Amino acid sequence: MKMKKMKVGKKKEKNGKTTKKEMAKYINPYTDFGFKKLFGTEFNKELLIGFLNALLVEEREITDIRFLNSERLGINREARRSIFDVYCENSRGEKFIVEMQNVFQRFYKDRSVYYATFPIQEQAERGEWWNFELQRVYMVGILNFVFPDDEYSPECMHHVVQLMDKDDKHVFFDKLTFIYLEMPKFKKSINELETLLDKWLYVLSNLPKLMERPPELQERVFKRLFEQAEIALYSPEEQKRYYDNFMVHNDWNNIITTATQDAISEGLKKGLKKGMEKGMKEGMKEGEKNKAMEIARKMIQFGMDEVDIQQLTGVVPKKMEQNSKR
Repeated sequence: MKMKKMKVGKKKEKNGKTTKKEMAKYINPYTDFGFKKLFGTEFNKELLIGFLNALLVEEREITDIRFLNSERLGINREARRSIFDVYCENSRGEKFIVEMQNVFQRFYKDRSVYYATFPIQEQAERGEWWNFELQRVYMVGILNFVFPDDEYSPECMHHVVQLMDKDDKHVFFDKLTFIYLEMPKFKKSINELETLLDKWLYVLSNLPKLMERPPELQERVFKRLFEQAEIALYSPEEQKRYYDNFMVHNDWNNIITTATQDAISEGLKKGLKKGMEKGMKEGMKEGEKNKAMEIARKMIQFGMDEVDIQQLTGVVPKKMEQNSKR
């Protein structure tokens, strides 16, 4: 099936962003297709290396990476499996998990710690003796949401987390690092970009809104990124895959927004009826439960993997089906 080339209007704003009348020229990196196209392929590993070096500017420079199998199995048949967006190692054997997390997940921190156990455990050497020396492990979460309960200030969006001694505040173990980027907090304009990381965050936040590469992004890595992100240069099959994925991405955002609003509203109503502080707390809990169940139902309708459904919502699909049959 031949796909017609999307027509793009000529009108654009001074900063190079699209107006309402125009179709996007570049892919959305928040989609599964877009993120893996730019950062998860051997052909574009230069982009991933550039992003990681900008993120880890105080660490040793990464000169090369090797992509690893992104599906990790548990230690036995019954153990849970995990699928990473991008999993790789550098020439020193240090491991990197890079995740684009579009949907708020209540236990996302738990999930990221759980993910980090896989590259740690697989370093165990076979044989009778091993001294337990580990290579560094980095878990990078690019989050399209902010942590709840105002955990961090609106200005604080880049978090580097390591094991720390609570008494004297020194880093106790620096070989396990969690890096979280709360992307909705990034508000810098093109004229306010100061560091290379600023430029990467700007691109991730604004790529589908742009109609050309801004003059401020002259580094070679960005030239390649914009070339690889241009939808019109894809094959008809790739274009179809991207637009299908983009529609699912939009549908999910709408589903989750609606389910969240409806579920919390219902929970608050129940709490208000009780009229007491205890009732309000119970109502909020009920709202959270309803929200998770509604999102899980929609995921099942879309045919998503049961493991992914449970990781995202905390709901076990099989138990939910069993309860509905009673």
